[in-house]
Amino acid sequence: MDSMTQITRTTQPYTTFRRLALSASVAFFLLIVLGGMVRVTGSGGACPDWPTCFGQVVPPSTPNALLDYLHRLATLLAGVLLVATSMLAWRQKFDAPLIKKSLLFALAALGIQILLGAAISLAGGSDSPSWLSIVHLGLSLVILAFVLVATVAAYYLEHSPERSLRLVYRSSYGRLSLLTLSIFALLLVGGAVLAASGEAAACSGWPLCDGSLPVTLPGWLSLGHRLLVLVAAGLMGALLYRTWRTQRTQIPVIVATTAAVVLFYAQALLGAKMVQGYPVYLLAIHGATAAATWAALVVQAAATGLAARTSEDERAEAEQLAGRKGMARDLLMLTKPIVVVLLLVTTYAGMVIGARALPSFSITLWTLLGGFLAAGGSGAINQYIDREDDTRMQRTQKRPIPSGRLTPGEGLAFGVGIALASFYILVAFVNLLAALLALAGIIYYVLLYSIFLKKTTVQNIVIGGGAGAIPPLVGWAAATGSLNIPSLFLFAVIFMWTPPHFWALALVRRNDYARAGVPMLPVVRGEAETRWQIFLYTVELVMLTMFLPLFGLGGSVYLIGAGLLGIWLLMAAWKVWKQGGNKLAWKMYRYSSMYLAFLFVILMVDALL
Repeated sequence: MDSMTQITRTTQPYTTFRRLALSASVAFFLLIVLGGMVRVTGSGGACPDWPTCFGQVVPPSTPNALLDYLHRLATLLAGVLLVATSMLAWRQKFDAPLIKKSLLFALAALGIQILLGAAISLAGGSDSPSWLSIVHLGLSLVILAFVLVATVAAYYLEHSPERSLRLVYRSSYGRLSLLTLSIFALLLVGGAVLAASGEAAACSGWPLCDGSLPVTLPGWLSLGHRLLVLVAAGLMGALLYRTWRTQRTQIPVIVATTAAVVLFYAQALLGAKMVQGYPVYLLAIHGATAAATWAALVVQAAATGLAARTSEDERAEAEQLAGRKGMARDLLMLTKPIVVVLLLVTTYAGMVIGARALPSFSITLWTLLGGFLAAGGSGAINQYIDREDDTRMQRTQKRPIPSGRLTPGEGLAFGVGIALASFYILVAFVNLLAALLALAGIIYYVLLYSIFLKKTTVQNIVIGGGAGAIPPLVGWAAATGSLNIPSLFLFAVIFMWTPPHFWALALVRRNDYARAGVPMLPVVRGEAETRWQIFLYTVELVMLTMFLPLFGLGGSVYLIGAGLLGIWLLMAAWKVWKQGGNKLAWKMYRYSSMYLAFLFVILMVDALL
């Protein structure tokens, strides 16, 4: 038995356990989010009995009762996953007391939480004592913390099965991590108390109460909570700075810290927006963000303790930054800026075409900034995922991560941070639909394409093309607040454009993709089939663009321009099909980029005429 097989067999139980524990963590996070929605909508007690709803197990028809019912189902699911995770830990006989103790504490807290949940429901939900809801929420956060600690511990055992698991904080950075976690916990408890007591309204301005100091005790309590927010903000900033100096090689630490800080400041942004009035969904997102920040800080503190680094380790890593140049440029290159520019053209075009007018400067600024961060964050995460493959490809060897100019942790943390920021910028300054569409694009590109499709099927580009087709929908939603049938045709145009565009590049870089094990069409089915598919998809694309006026997109100006552009692209695709060669394929790749940009520009011009 070789060493690699032995390592795989040794780490497999930890891999299985980590995945199950992660599922339990996600379930408890969703449970907290649903609980927040129940509190926001006043749905607690809409099902008057427990654990059933009106004595039945079928879902109720009224919205509030249905939400209360779903919250109970989520509790059941989370409980089952926690029990299954605990049983697996004991069945595998892990020599990891930290994991077992964490799960035992989580199970004990879950038992108390179930009893409290039953008490709240039987007491009439909103009519129950406010302290019950506060304790119930606190227990949910505690359970989530313990399960996350077990998950992080399994991650470390999966990568180093021989290590001893202990939480050790031997450096000032480690103590800063614990302090930040503790202050944020106080912040959560204080916020829950203020919300339950209704005292938050005693201080309605921001950051002071109506521009002055409060004169009542509730006002001082509310202002004190805001001062605690400022303390936490300072600690978050210090933690982020220290992390990027001393933890660049610790992937879980730097990613969790960056995510926690972005989430914290995003929550503060939403809180400031909510002072002037807010829709219910904003309150729900605010609560979910608080829970996500807590989860990220727990992961950060656990990973820091498990790494058990000393001050000397951290100083040595910080010293490596001396003389480092070009970091800002490398971070920008992670975003794939040339690709992002094309995506932003389609985003802005979606705004103009949807509104049939030039959007305001404010909406344009925030939409394009959010779009840039969403697309750039997705690109950075993609480069982290592809870092090993990029070392085998001549085209990508000089990217920041494979070249060693940035650590994998820096690349992933930067991508996660700006991707999260994009969602909150769009929520706060544009609208919820645009934010959800951008988030869908991130998930589509990172999970569906980069992780699941890229190295598993020759149809990777065909299916994955949907990620790049979402930006015009984001622009349309930003300008109009909704989507309709014509907007979906903008999605369809980019979806059909993507395969011939990237297959042309794949023809030129066929050997690169073969070395990296990426099943691109030229690698799997050969150059002849790829050239034919490029021409076929180009014909379908041009035909689709010529039918757009039938669905309210474009008039005579567009029709003439789209026709000329289509002839130009068809000629390039015909030459690729009939003549072949890398030179023509490269021209097709470049021409198709210009074609898409010009097509959307013509659509914009026609919409403004």
